[in-house]
Amino acid sequence: MFKGKKRGAAAYIILAIILVISLLLLIVAFLPKPQNYKETNPLLKQGNRPTLVAHRGGAGEFPGNTLEAFYNAHSVDENVIMETDINITKDGVLILCHETYLDKRTNVTGEIIDWNYSDIMDQKVNFGYDHSELFKDDNGKEVKPCDLEEYPNGLEGRDKEIYLATTFEQLLIAFPNNTIIIEIKQTGDVGIQAAQEAIRIVEKHNAFDRVVFGSFNHNVFREFQKLAKNNEVPDNFMYSPSTVDIIEYVALYYSGLDTLYGKGICVLQIPMQEVGFDLSTKRFIETAHKHNIAVCYWTINDENEMITLIENGADAIMTDYPHKLKEILDVYA
Repeated sequence: MFKGKKRGAAAYIILAIILVISLLLLIVAFLPKPQNYKETNPLLKQGNRPTLVAHRGGAGEFPGNTLEAFYNAHSVDENVIMETDINITKDGVLILCHETYLDKRTNVTGEIIDWNYSDIMDQKVNFGYDHSELFKDDNGKEVKPCDLEEYPNGLEGRDKEIYLATTFEQLLIAFPNNTIIIEIKQTGDVGIQAAQEAIRIVEKHNAFDRVVFGSFNHNVFREFQKLAKNNEVPDNFMYSPSTVDIIEYVALYYSGLDTLYGKGICVLQIPMQEVGFDLSTKRFIETAHKHNIAVCYWTINDENEMITLIENGADAIMTDYPHKLKEILDVYA
């Protein structure tokens, strides 16, 4: 009899705990969403269609992360957001390259941090490669820098035969009216050095209102947070989360606890789906908006997926094929 009473009391305690936790979760779910980005968020879409984002400048149409690729994207849409990857060289110059090494995208090998930018230019290293093969268009024809018909601002190709290295500062100067999303590829101390140099360049050109900093590396992301917390960057400093911090947001969203997320980010850069979770729904996007967070999807090259994201309210769509996405976006103009 006594044991039965103890079991009954324990059951009541467990039930009470469950009810209290459920009530707390319900209260949290209805709390106001914290504004992660405190300023007006320029990445939230204007009107009824998302912004075109050229992934590496539109790497399906020209060799990615070359100035010529960005020229091409700009000729498609003068308001295009330019997404690029940056690495710092041995002599402290930020260059555009998807990997931290040169083997896949050029005709030379080695880690970028072991190369001087001056040597890369003196040796006329060719960045016109895609996975160690010369870049070719959909018809199998090798694309030359001089093949681009229209350069913005009356500029001309830098070389008729090869794609020269492009620096982050060159990109920033060439397109003074475009938003640029940068992903710092290097990690550890080198990644933080690259981040600090990028911030110095953005400050030099007074461009904090149009550059979004990003890194999938958590330590580099923490550096962004630290700088913002210590007021070492302006209030409109924009950054996106690392992989770990994206996972945290998604976990909180699906558990109804996204109110607890307060990382200071301005945009989620995510795929449509990840490990079975649909991240492209109207509800997911609308919830992010309540946090003043924009949602940008990568890398979308399928027309049906582009249409789905447009209709679900995505803020930005990142693609390798700017011409294809622009044609679809124009239907929604």
